[in-house]
Amino acid sequence: MHPAFSVIFLTTLIGAGQGLFLALYTGQVYNTFGVVGEPVPVDMYIMGTLIVTLLMGLGLFASFFHLGRPERAWRTATKWRTSWLAREVIVLPAFAGGAVIWGALQYFGFDPILVTTETLEIKLSLVIGFGAGVLALLLYVCTGMIYAAIKFIQEWASPLTIINYTLLGLASGFSLAVALAAYYGSPLVDAYALWALVFTLIGFGTRMLALRRNGRIKRKSTACTAIGVRHPKITQISQGAMGGSFNTREFFHHKTPQFMQTIKVFFLIVAFVVPVTLLVIGWSNHLFVLLAAAVLVQYVGLLAERWFFFAQANHPQNLYYQAT
Repeated sequence: MHPAFSVIFLTTLIGAGQGLFLALYTGQVYNTFGVVGEPVPVDMYIMGTLIVTLLMGLGLFASFFHLGRPERAWRTATKWRTSWLAREVIVLPAFAGGAVIWGALQYFGFDPILVTTETLEIKLSLVIGFGAGVLALLLYVCTGMIYAAIKFIQEWASPLTIINYTLLGLASGFSLAVALAAYYGSPLVDAYALWALVFTLIGFGTRMLALRRNGRIKRKSTACTAIGVRHPKITQISQGAMGGSFNTREFFHHKTPQFMQTIKVFFLIVAFVVPVTLLVIGWSNHLFVLLAAAVLVQYVGLLAERWFFFAQANHPQNLYYQAT
């Protein structure tokens, strides 16, 4: 497929925003249940919510660049019974709204106690945050299923697509939370750093599994099945047209195998190896600069990873344009 940069920015930005909110809510849960001894600065929650809102807003803004008629985008929600894209369109603003409400409760200090026991107090923000957290996880599923549900693109039609969208979003979000916690001197730095490393390393493993799987795919469609001719060797010598077309532009990336190999090695190093190294060093010394660098480097790597994800997808229609 020809990667659309609007979709690349959309998926990586909102994935990081979802992951950051889940990190913030995890911090609140840790604080509520006494996992961390010191209180967490409320300013960190407020700033974190602003960053989440910014990331979601930028992602939505990017999405409009691959729409033919943006003013009709709202109509996609009407097909929620059968379309994962429609479900994403519904869940995304619901999650963003829940995150904003959660952050507003922190900002205004309005957080009434709903349930109290001898050792625990359940406040309104904890309940709102739980609902927003569930929506964040559901949004990962919706986004991943948009591609995993396309059965004829075999590279995408796998549970690994959903798993990788989720893990890489969590990795980038928790990495951002580590830097944020270090900036505010929060006691959550250690917890966030541990989770960021866990998600990044597991994400590396599942992404390698996806690459291994895609490299061994046995094609369901061949030149023989495309034209209905049984012959041991069929070679296309002409594309059947004088010039290019929408099909030749939008369903193939037009890059060399060497370029694809370079991008694959690049994103594996920049999205996983380098960030883990920076996280470990920054975590051990609580250095905000290194932790912030890990976030930026990892995001660049995830942009390359998402480009490769789309470019690697082999649409069956390309069988008719092999000569191109």
